[in-house]
Amino acid sequence: MRVLMFGWEFPPHIAGGLGTACYGIVKGLANNGVETIFVMPSASGDEDQSVARIINASDVEVDAVGASVDEFLHMVKFVRVGSNIVPYVDPEEFHEMVEAEKRLIAEGSAGHKGEKYRFSGKYGSNLMEEVARYAMVGGTIALEHKDEFDLIHAHDWLTYLAGIAAKELTGKPLVVHVHATSFDRGTEDMIDTRVFDIEKRGMAAADKVIAVSDLTRNIVINKYGISPDKVVTVHNAVDFSGRENVQVERGIRDKVVTFLGRITFQKGPEYFIEAAAKVLKRTDGVRFVMAGSGDMMNRCIRHAARLGISDRFHFTGFLRGAEVQKMFALSDVYIMPSVSEPFGISPLEAMRTNVPSIISNQSGAAEVLKYAFKVDFWDVDAMADDIYALLKYPALADFAAKQGFDEVNRLKWDIATAKMKKVYESVIK
Repeated sequence: MRVLMFGWEFPPHIAGGLGTACYGIVKGLANNGVETIFVMPSASGDEDQSVARIINASDVEVDAVGASVDEFLHMVKFVRVGSNIVPYVDPEEFHEMVEAEKRLIAEGSAGHKGEKYRFSGKYGSNLMEEVARYAMVGGTIALEHKDEFDLIHAHDWLTYLAGIAAKELTGKPLVVHVHATSFDRGTEDMIDTRVFDIEKRGMAAADKVIAVSDLTRNIVINKYGISPDKVVTVHNAVDFSGRENVQVERGIRDKVVTFLGRITFQKGPEYFIEAAAKVLKRTDGVRFVMAGSGDMMNRCIRHAARLGISDRFHFTGFLRGAEVQKMFALSDVYIMPSVSEPFGISPLEAMRTNVPSIISNQSGAAEVLKYAFKVDFWDVDAMADDIYALLKYPALADFAAKQGFDEVNRLKWDIATAKMKKVYESVIK
């Protein structure tokens, strides 16, 4: 079986969990006898091609096979995606920037055969334009490699238009993979309607929809109107191969409680700060760390200051690779208080490092992690109680760490992708 897969990022160059998940998926599919052609906007050449054949969309000569760039640009309408993806600019400045980019693309990228688009592969201010161009290139790639794949797999809204184009031009079945939805990225009254429309269009065009959790599956069914028979849950996993536990020397005796992730509304950072303040009223000898960056960072710094806990609360900024593993090794408790989390791989990584973890009931990971402590994101009293208990009762922390370690080591990508293979088989006629 062979699959043409559209993704936005792939290790070693990643900006979030999507690239890591894509790597685990293609590696697991390979172990299940599925060959993958993986298309990404901008490849660097150092991607692991032992698990998938990588196609760099920036190297592909475009043949405008059914729509012009202008038509794609009109469809996506160039709107700001949101401050958690696009750097903030004021409305007037953003409008001027978008119009300038639109003119450049319309003038310089007519979409004639023999031209190449240059993708950044980032999540910048021209993200919508890149999504539109990626769809055109995706269609071209699908036609060129039509005899080399049996179905199409598109990851998240960024690649849904490419998946649709590939399906319409080749007649091959389409599976879309929902790692997150608009309802996870903001409150319901702040949904970006253009992103929502792309998501809904991709789900409607797909022969099957894979959701990363039952939580996400319910959103797809209830918020996007997709038939339940069409939506299948396949929980995420973690690839720990080749990863050694990091040994660090602690320069302090204090216990460390860590939040690691994007500092955005979705991740619930302010609830973590509130819980920290409650714990610090009950005990000393503990420090709280917020590792990451995001649009709410300055607000969270001010919040910690208002609560008078700045001397026990630390902000590291964005961490990557070995820095993340070092942070877990320094931690005594990990917490993921997400308001809405389709799955959430970070607690699995923490538990793999023998760190007892607390996660919100509003996360997909809560469906598969028996030995993580679970609380509602808004219940800061319960959150504080769990933190306090894990800090003050070593036997409880040791039990949670040991059982959690064994549990996450059973969550293998080979098992998850075996389920995906069955989804593939159900759509191939």
